Amino acid sequence: MSIGFLGIQMGFALQTGNASRILQTFGADVDKLTWFWLAAPLTGMIIQPIIVHYSDNTWTRLGRRRPYFLTGALLSALALFFMPHAPWLKALIAPVIVGAGTLMIMDASFNVAMEPFRALIADDLPEEQHNQGFSVQTALIGVGAIIGSLLPYVLPAWFGVAKTAPKGTVPPNVLYSFMAGAVVLVATVLWTVFTTKEYSPEEQASFQADKQEESKDDQEDKNQSAIAEVFSNLVHMPTTMKQLAVVQFFTWYALFSMWVFTTPALAEHVFHIKAGDTSSEGYNNAANWVDILFGVYNAVSAIYALLLPKILTKISRKKIHSFSLIMGGLGLISLFLIKNQYLLIVPMVGIGLAWGSALAIPYAILSNSIPPQKIGVYMGIFNFTITIPQILNGIVGGLLVKHIFNNQPIYALVMAGVFLFIAALSVRWLQDDPEKQSA
Repeated sequence: MSIGFLGIQMGFALQTGNASRILQTFGADVDKLTWFWLAAPLTGMIIQPIIVHYSDNTWTRLGRRRPYFLTGALLSALALFFMPHAPWLKALIAPVIVGAGTLMIMDASFNVAMEPFRALIADDLPEEQHNQGFSVQTALIGVGAIIGSLLPYVLPAWFGVAKTAPKGTVPPNVLYSFMAGAVVLVATVLWTVFTTKEYSPEEQASFQADKQEESKDDQEDKNQSAIAEVFSNLVHMPTTMKQLAVVQFFTWYALFSMWVFTTPALAEHVFHIKAGDTSSEGYNNAANWVDILFGVYNAVSAIYALLLPKILTKISRKKIHSFSLIMGGLGLISLFLIKNQYLLIVPMVGIGLAWGSALAIPYAILSNSIPPQKIGVYMGIFNFTITIPQILNGIVGGLLVKHIFNNQPIYALVMAGVFLFIAALSVRWLQDDPEKQSA
């Protein structure tokens, strides 16, 4: 049921590893990068809760969740194709604007697909298998991300595809990687659509009948509009969800900084490439190496995700999540201290632990703390804890780099590491006892 997430994450990895590189190629300044990335979490925050509200209350021939992640996959594939081809439209509009627009559409489409996939796990698996379900999903996310991260490096190294291009155009290795990502994304999501069974509302109701009866308020929620229900449930969200929001804020602020600034930061700090020199072979070598590094952390997260169900039988989710975030913080801060490109692989291990944990444990905790009939809408609301810190970073991150960090993005990565430490500390006050949670 999660194989489609492999394709979605392959596309997402291509975006996170190469969007800043593409935007800089089209003329964006490093301190403006967060502004271009800002559109993505903004659209996700608006679209995702509405999508999952309707998926909670949808039943079609394709099922409940499948129509949404199929639509999201098709739109994501189109955006993956058009983003590196933005110069085609330069006679009509500046490529950097086209690139930013397709980045927005791409991320919005990923959001349309991702949360229904997470809700599918909670729909189809009993509660005692949620840890395992989200861990397997995270492992497949890791596999997809590894493929997406390595492609821009592998195509020149193994197949001789050019890795440089004239100023203002995207190198062929990146362009072909995005096209391959679009094809794999659609193919894997179609696999899930045609091979996965979904349970009808009547079957879902029978599964939950022995656990709790639908309240009058829950029935009234079904008669509310999507926006009204989102705000109603936002006000009455479970205690655990509120506590998770603090952890998520510092986690996702840090991750956003990593995605936006790693390529320009390491190009300058480790490879000594002059800022803005995006058409040089040195810059493209640095950017391709960042793809390798991102592939490493995704590989670590995939392996870690497979081990998590076993680990969680011995150690609490809180302790594991806190440990993982600390390791990620150490990894990000150490990028400032390491000057050898090959030694940069070591910090990726810690970042991979943090990423693997962030993709699995918060969702496992959340799924056990919310009413079963509201899983979709609360998963959508939970996305606010991911998008709001990214939006804040998008607004202030570039300003910090320009005015506080003297246009040296490496310090944005150091700050991200500190934020992961704060996230790890805030896990201490997280309530993870289903019997004490209130909804």
